[in-house]
Amino acid sequence: MTLPFPRAAPGPAFGFAVTHADHDPQAAGPTLRLHTTITETTGTRVHALALRAQIRLEPASRRYSPDQQERLVELFGDPSRWGRTLNPMQLATVSTVTPSFSGEQQVVFEVPLTFDTDVATTRYFRGVGDDGDAPMRLLFSGTVFYEAPSGVQIGLVPWHSEATFRLPVAVWTDMMDAHQHGMAWLRLPEHTLAELSAWRAARALPTWEQTFTALLAAAGDES
Repeated sequence: MTLPFPRAAPGPAFGFAVTHADHDPQAAGPTLRLHTTITETTGTRVHALALRAQIRLEPASRRYSPDQQERLVELFGDPSRWGRTLNPMQLATVSTVTPSFSGEQQVVFEVPLTFDTDVATTRYFRGVGDDGDAPMRLLFSGTVFYEAPSGVQIGLVPWHSEATFRLPVAVWTDMMDAHQHGMAWLRLPEHTLAELSAWRAARALPTWEQTFTALLAAAGDES
């Protein structure tokens, strides 16, 4: 007589939802906070959940006004090609660990960002502007430690676990204003910076703002 193998108890199952976003004004650099609700749907006690979230921007998931299209041309090309060029952009990969819970648990994903205008995601936020939102998709993975009849078990968060969220770009702008105070960074090759520095020194201009204002005025006179 062959005895059947006992069935393993089903593990936990999760749902994820980003409820809102803000930023940490006390952080050393621009840090977006995505407030996320984790829902365990089987009634299993979770001892800990080591969770990783890959965060992508999905530009194809929204429409754009003519003004937004004009600002985003340098990033995506002519709008006639956007059916091929509006591809997902990697924003960040972040992690967190939850305490023990059953039912629901709130977590905050802290996402460090940059105002570097050479970075595609920065250019996207600037191009959309404060009157729009940035579609995001969060792809989750990780390890779960949970209670089973035989004791604590270890499982994996399925790779298909995900959540979507539309980030108001005004949140991003407020975050950058809090850290950059209305300033922007411009990256230049060393030789170009050396030439600009010499031009500035020859005219005894005390700030880079005055230097570029003088250059723009000179260019306007030539035209």
